[in-house]
Amino acid sequence: MLPPGPETPAPLLLLRWVRDPFSTMASLRATWGETFTVNLGVMPRMVMLSNPEHIREVFANQGDDLHAGKLATMLGPFLGARSLILLDGPEHRRMRKLLLPPFHGERMEVYGARMLEITAQSLAGWPVGRPFPVHEPMQAITLEIILQTVFGIEDPTLRGALSRSLTRVMNVATSPALLFPSFQRDFGPWSPWGRYQALAVEADTQMRALIAQRRGELGSGRNDVLTMMLEARDDEGRGLSDDDLRDELVTLLVAGHETTATALSWAMHCLLENPRAAQVLQSELDAASRAGLTPASIARLEYLDAVVRETLRLQPIIPVVGRVLQRPMTLAGWELPAGVAVTPSVYLAHRRESTFERPEAFEPERFLKKKYAPSEWFPFGGGNRRCIGMAFAMYEMKMVLATVLTRVRLSRGTSRAVGRVRRSITIAPAKGMPVIVAPRDPHRVVTG
Repeated sequence: MLPPGPETPAPLLLLRWVRDPFSTMASLRATWGETFTVNLGVMPRMVMLSNPEHIREVFANQGDDLHAGKLATMLGPFLGARSLILLDGPEHRRMRKLLLPPFHGERMEVYGARMLEITAQSLAGWPVGRPFPVHEPMQAITLEIILQTVFGIEDPTLRGALSRSLTRVMNVATSPALLFPSFQRDFGPWSPWGRYQALAVEADTQMRALIAQRRGELGSGRNDVLTMMLEARDDEGRGLSDDDLRDELVTLLVAGHETTATALSWAMHCLLENPRAAQVLQSELDAASRAGLTPASIARLEYLDAVVRETLRLQPIIPVVGRVLQRPMTLAGWELPAGVAVTPSVYLAHRRESTFERPEAFEPERFLKKKYAPSEWFPFGGGNRRCIGMAFAMYEMKMVLATVLTRVRLSRGTSRAVGRVRRSITIAPAKGMPVIVAPRDPHRVVTG
């Protein structure tokens, strides 16, 4: 038996969901309570959860009874069948174990120096004194960071060529319509799917050439993520195939480029809408910069960390995470049949008043006062499906924000409220988050 939920026809509810999943979930919770069933028609029925106790049940299940990959099948044409996001069971555990090490430990500081440098170079080209969409340079920064630290491409010409190819293909792929099979029809280069397919082949060819080149350079002492992926071996001595590597590189692009750029844009929005928090952060950065900001010192800034966490609480990039039951189970007090999905709602859990006092307010201080449980704050998912790039993404946000806010002053680029827009599976600020930039201190130096 499933929890009750709306009887709205699936196509109409799907349209609402695609347009604005946040307001849709909020209105459904107001009507149906903290646990309800949603039928969108294009995926398994979803039992929506927002109670941390129920979410803990889902995240605690480490076995093969709950499959997340089966809820992400619509991403297969974009990521590839070997993407970690689409795998389940033993193969997911094997792949996760191989891919996790490069994103933790001392390597972060090496990557941090590149992040500071790339952001500073981008700032030099930002227009001064007129509104412009900050989401665009954030995308360029996060893509450049991935190309240098993950792909390890040192040749500027090669990096520029791949950057242009990837930017073109990802810009086409942001259309929400392309997530659905009925729109994935190739009617030639002028059709959206036909254009995506052609651009994807071009980018795929470049990535496979890079993988082949890097295989020939093993043992040269490189420390980029791709090289470490090539060197990784499982318990039986097996490494990653070219197909594995191609699909994981695309996954890292999708999960670490658009998402981080969007989170950074939301962070700037939150700070511009909350001058008191912005001033507290600016004071922390000013105090730290007098000793010279480095990746290590930036990573230790407590209020900056709180700003990042509060941004991801208030404006989660992905609205829900989920698992498909492989057998009948009792979860959240309901006896659920196999084939149904349990979907912890990131948005609803993050706005739960019993967990977060004044949940609609942007208050980074809450993260200085309390450590929240993994079932209360989970913008990167949870359990054995938590994003392997979580530490990398949060570290990157700190490096970029610190560089921007110590070099320029930001002000609002529009008098209107900034809405939300869906870009594929992510929820971004509308109109690219307009800002106006003014020089702060041209002599201030952020070092690597």
